[in-house]
Amino acid sequence: QVQLVESGGGSVQAGGSLRLSCVVSGYTSSTVRMGWFRQGPGKEREGVAYIYFGGGNTAYADCVKGRFTVSQGNDKNTVYLQMNSLKPEDTAMYYCAAALRWGGGDWYQSQRYTYWGQGTQVTVSS
Repeated sequence: QVQLVESGGGSVQAGGSLRLSCVVSGYTSSTVRMGWFRQGPGKEREGVAYIYFGGGNTAYADCVKGRFTVSQGNDKNTVYLQMNSLKPEDTAMYYCAAALRWGGGDWYQSQRYTYWGQGTQVTVSS
């Protein structure tokens, strides 16, 4: 049973930083693809960042490029999202998601991911 558990959310002022963590368990594939998504109030869920455990490839939404960094932990079971220079528009529930098999498509499409965490809230005040 694959499980994802996020942590690290909280409330910060604009310009601040947070680091989100997502611990993945119950899988053995070294080629898992991980995505970070967010859903703000009244908004659709959107892809924020992506990392391919098999090769370390990463991708980012334009709105977070240069501010957010996604990485894999040394334990190989944790994915991080370092968020710097946070803005009020970054306020959202953040979710990590895992895809053990990839049938093609774009990383920011939520339907590509099978497993999801429960989410962690990030609130940025101005």
